[in-house]
Order: sequence, then C-alpha cells, then structure tokens
Amino acid sequence: MAEKDTIFSSEIKSKGFFNFKEFYKFCYEWIDDEINIEMSEKKYEEKLSGDSKEIIIEWEEARKFSDYFKFEMKVEFVVRNMKDVEINQGGKKVKINSGDLKVKVKGILVKDYDGKFETSAFNKFLRSIYEKWVITARIEQFEDKIVGDCDKFLAQAKAYLVLEGKR
Repeated sequence: MAEKDTIFSSEIKSKGFFNFKEFYKFCYEWIDDEINIEMSEKKYEEKLSGDSKEIIIEWEEARKFSDYFKFEMKVEFVVRNMKDVEINQGGKKVKINSGDLKVKVKGILVKDYDGKFETSAFNKFLRSIYEKWVITARIEQFEDKIVGDCDKFLAQAKAYLVLEGKR
C-alpha cells in the first residue's frame, strides 16, 4: 500500500464581503494554471437556513511527480452565514455575498503509489533503505515543492479576498 505523508496543512479565514462565484473561479483557475492540477469536485453541500446559506465544497486531485512519487492536493471551502447583499460600488448597485469563509488546504506526498515495493516483507525493507539512504534529497525536494505550491495558493486566495473586500 502506498505511503501518504501530509506535508502541508493550513487554512485561511475571511469575514465580510466577497463574490463567492468569482472567488471559486479564481481559485480553480489559479491551481490549474500555476500548480498544473485540474481539481475535481468531490463534495458539494448546500444548506439553506432562512435568508442565509451554508456551503461546503471539497476538491481533490493528484499529479504524478515520477513513477514513485505523487502529489495529492485537497482543498475545502466552508462558507457560513452567506447572504446575498447589494452594495454601492462606484455609484452602481452590485450584488455580492457576505459571510464567513474558510479555505483549508492539504498537500500530501504519496510514495510508491503503485505498490511496487509491497509484494513482500523484503521489498518493504528495501523500500525503507531506498527512501532513507538513496533518495533522501529527492524526497526533501518534492516536500519543498508541495509546501511552496500550497502556501502560494493560500497566499493568493487571501490576497484575492483582501482586495475584493476593499472594493
């Protein structure tokens, strides 16, 4: 069985005004363009409570680094108390959303994703030696890439929300 190590796990929170549809599109396109992963939606849950909504969306996808390593990225959006509001922006009335938004990101390094070393106890032993002594630098390189990609995504998402809130 493949070995999965969570390398990155963090979240951002925002409270205020935002256009959720545009934010969703921005996040999807940024990950596709910059990290080169086309995310797929694994969960979409929406609950109505009076005039507010609660939305939970989960994205998940993987990209192969090599025949041995794979990068999995998981993104979760949690929106609470989302309401449609009208604001005056530059003399025009604009419909946007207000509420509490949380974006969680996990970056996972998957080793031996095909299970090539899982055929026997001896092969598992060889895998541990291989990872500990032969490819240590490569593992660190992939871990750094995962942390960098996930951290850049969260920074871009946060910057988008800050700019959107100042409009």
